[in-house]
Amino acid sequence: MPPRKTPTERQKRLGAELRRMRLAAGRSTDYAAGLLGVDRTKISNIEAGVRVITPERVRSLACNYACCDEKYIEALAAMAAERERGWWEDFRGTVPAGMLDIAELEWHATRVFTSQVMHLPGLLQTEDYARAIFAAVLPPMPRLEVELRVAHRMQRQQAFERQRPQHYVGYIHEAALRMQFGGRRVTGRQLNHLLLMSERDHIVLRVVPVETGAFPGAGHAMLYAEGPVRQLDTVQLDSADGPIFLCAESQLERYRSHLDWMERSALDSARSRDFIHGIASDL
Repeated sequence: MPPRKTPTERQKRLGAELRRMRLAAGRSTDYAAGLLGVDRTKISNIEAGVRVITPERVRSLACNYACCDEKYIEALAAMAAERERGWWEDFRGTVPAGMLDIAELEWHATRVFTSQVMHLPGLLQTEDYARAIFAAVLPPMPRLEVELRVAHRMQRQQAFERQRPQHYVGYIHEAALRMQFGGRRVTGRQLNHLLLMSERDHIVLRVVPVETGAFPGAGHAMLYAEGPVRQLDTVQLDSADGPIFLCAESQLERYRSHLDWMERSALDSARSRDFIHGIASDL
């Protein structure tokens, strides 16, 4: 198959894991190229996510790299086997690629955790609330771009409607609940939507009240996506220049600690629903 022009974050992650496995084994690209009978440049391209690799070749490399973690190897082989076109590809070329990478990350995660400080979770936003967020940028976006991003955000919610719905835990700071994107009416409908979604078995919402004080990661929103094995977990952070994806073990451990803090400090689900209902009633 010809090289990909723009590999997705998920495709790059597969390549990065193969490179990590090779380096852990102390093997060179020449060694890997000899195993697969290809030019060493193709190994570099595979590890960059630019070239496709088959599941069989993933297993062959793992065996020769002396990797004994069968669950990890099979998870990588499953990534290599993916050929089905995701719904997010319908938006390629019309919204930033980073937004598509977030959707793909959520779709394949076994469980998703988010921490929100200034606005409510994207996976649980109403159209009007999302539209207000996308419209609040400088310089202003053309209306068509805003509507495309809103449509993409609404499509992300397919993860909750499929046969095996996404398991989701959202930690929401009180400040995000009180920010009135779109005004009182839009915010009120958004909060009621949160309450409705929180009644689903696979969705858990936990509120961090302002009286809790300082907390880790207070300056940014965070998404933690659990993979089929711990090594394939991913953290996604928002930034002014687009999403940032982190997967180094030291980085993952740091954000696992953030989630542990949230678990200990946030209100439980029942009290969180009462808290959200109280704010909605005051609007």
